[in-house]
Amino acid sequence: MKIKNLLLLPALVATLLFSSCEQKEESAVAANEVSEMALSRISQLGFNKDNVQKVEGGYLVEGDILLTDTDLNQNTMVQALRVGETEQYRTTNLVSVPGSTRTIYVAVSTSLPSTYVAAVDEAVRRYNAENLRLKFQRVSSGYNVLFTAAPAGSSYLASAGFPSGGNPYNRVQVNSSYLGTNPGTNYLATILAHELGHCIGFRHTDYMNRSYSCGGSYYNEGASTVGAIHIPGTPTGADPNSWMLACIGSGVNRYFNSNDRTALNYLY
Repeated sequence: MKIKNLLLLPALVATLLFSSCEQKEESAVAANEVSEMALSRISQLGFNKDNVQKVEGGYLVEGDILLTDTDLNQNTMVQALRVGETEQYRTTNLVSVPGSTRTIYVAVSTSLPSTYVAAVDEAVRRYNAENLRLKFQRVSSGYNVLFTAAPAGSSYLASAGFPSGGNPYNRVQVNSSYLGTNPGTNYLATILAHELGHCIGFRHTDYMNRSYSCGGSYYNEGASTVGAIHIPGTPTGADPNSWMLACIGSGVNRYFNSNDRTALNYLY
């Protein structure tokens, strides 16, 4: 089975895509470089600084997490909380639910193919089927989270960020140029539900060793200032089917498994 990072496309693909562009302006290259200062700050925040990408709006770490310049300038202390190697993890930043329930409104930008609407609806349906205090609803305006096309030339499948101020991260960028106009509703819904998971505060299940789902050598993403806090009731052993694993096989459909449901119900 071909394994793909939920965010990063394989290096070979990137090479094939970009090797034909032999002539590049030095200024354009420099604009895309990640400065040593930024890398140092990313490391200080507790994220792994390997494979950091300079993208529109900030820096892409862990393959699909967007850190803005504001995030990098936060004066916070890193507290790494680790229990086991492959468990469900959350950030210290969660979405507040002031009453018995709260509805998060999501919208689909016209920059995405119309077929993506069905995948967003399926992702919404999956969350709402869990009867959480946090509900989701697709709207055409007045949204909290917008699904939109990633910038041209992006080398990740999708990206999102973490909550702040009790609100979900407000944007999921999807690489429709790579995924195509109709990648399959359930496969795409799995990717989008994963990104929504980040928006409401979930880390990768295998953040301590993303090689578990991605293959390759041991890779620790880092705890960061947003935290990597074990969710009680989730396993200390391997969890091969979690919707928050860092990587996914092409065409794979992952519903929430029993441990995912435990994690979702514990937080929301």
